[in-house]
Amino acid sequence: MIPYLNKNTAFPDIHTALNEPNGLLAAGGDLSTSRLMNAYQQGIFPWFSPDEPILWWSPNPRTVFILSGYKTPKSVKQTLRKLPLKITINTDFDQVIHSCATPRYINDGTWITKDMIKAYSKLHQKGYAHSVEVWLEDELVGGIYGVALDTIFCAESMFSRISNGSKIALTCLVYYLKKHQFKLIDCQVLNPHLKMLGAVQIPRKQYIKQINEKNMQEDEKMWTPEQLDWQSLIL
Repeated sequence: MIPYLNKNTAFPDIHTALNEPNGLLAAGGDLSTSRLMNAYQQGIFPWFSPDEPILWWSPNPRTVFILSGYKTPKSVKQTLRKLPLKITINTDFDQVIHSCATPRYINDGTWITKDMIKAYSKLHQKGYAHSVEVWLEDELVGGIYGVALDTIFCAESMFSRISNGSKIALTCLVYYLKKHQFKLIDCQVLNPHLKMLGAVQIPRKQYIKQINEKNMQEDEKMWTPEQLDWQSLIL
């Protein structure tokens, strides 16, 4: 059994998370800004279906991109050279999260519920959640959003409306984060697509240690809405 949280209940120790399903820690609670940020700072994240209570997870091992070892996919470079794309930071978080919430196929559901959209939009307004946008002319064709800690970016979801759209968003995010001394992108749980892109698994203990490592070169201008010069970052 896992504990059920009320509004004022603290999270249990992450080492009490279940082995099966891997990382399930608790249920209940709320999606307030304070609760969510407290969760991320302990290596916990929410993930649940619309017909379920809020479920909180801290899997072991943890799936991440190690930024120092990230290699740009050839297809990303080819698409960037081929199409007149514009890449931006934090210029349309609302459209990115709604695009990520749109089911890929007609009969698919989505875990990004209206309550989740509302909660992460508040995180964005408070300066905790951020997005990368990929534009083709005036159309949003790819993007990614997540939550920034000191040296870790906790990626929540990405989407694509053109070939390599999400890969381009991820790659630009990687180089933007490296520029600002980040170490990891947290992807939570491994799947074949992430593995293909170069994600690896690390022990939860190592992930928590990285959470507690502070970025000594914080830039107050980081996450200011802007267009990225992706040519100088990637090519």
